[in-house]
Amino acid sequence: MKKRDFLKTGLLGIGALIMPKKSQALEFYPMPSDKKWAVLFGTWCGTARDAGVWISEGMDGIAQVYDVREKPDLSSYDHIIIGSAIRSNEIHPLLKEYLEENRSVIEGKVRGLFAVCGNMMQPVEKEQYDAFIGYQLSPLTGAYDVPAMVFLGRITWGLMEPDVRDRMQQIPGMVEYDNLKRPECMAFGKQVREAAGRG
Repeated sequence: MKKRDFLKTGLLGIGALIMPKKSQALEFYPMPSDKKWAVLFGTWCGTARDAGVWISEGMDGIAQVYDVREKPDLSSYDHIIIGSAIRSNEIHPLLKEYLEENRSVIEGKVRGLFAVCGNMMQPVEKEQYDAFIGYQLSPLTGAYDVPAMVFLGRITWGLMEPDVRDRMQQIPGMVEYDNLKRPECMAFGKQVREAAGRG
């Protein structure tokens, strides 16, 4: 084999190995379940993603975790948990769009709702539950009588769009912080699964 042909074949083989496949959920099933669970989240900087993964961990890892940007087909799922990061008191716009377009797919399947917000590093109160769950996620999903949680979030300057970071840094006393707690997310996952009968 000529050296040039050998190199070409080798490069094609390496390229096939590193070509990205169609995006998929984070698949991890340490414990079996006879029902299919999914966690769907919208996020800007990854905080709601981590919350979603930890919620699934609290459910013994039975739920697949999807970023709304993947536009997953949730029609085959029995139970769905939906959550969003919050920016300017609003859920992620792509999550809002997805929920509006897929209302018939998710209706009657939503078992839990969550939001993740910085809340200026202050404790979460009823006002945040009303603003993010009661006035946004519940109406969009048709789920009103399900477990709900608002988690405190975090700020990582390097993950923010430059214009958003610049605006945030203008706020007196604003610093990077991380108030999202894995045990709280896991406890919520356990609560949701138990409320659904551990299906």
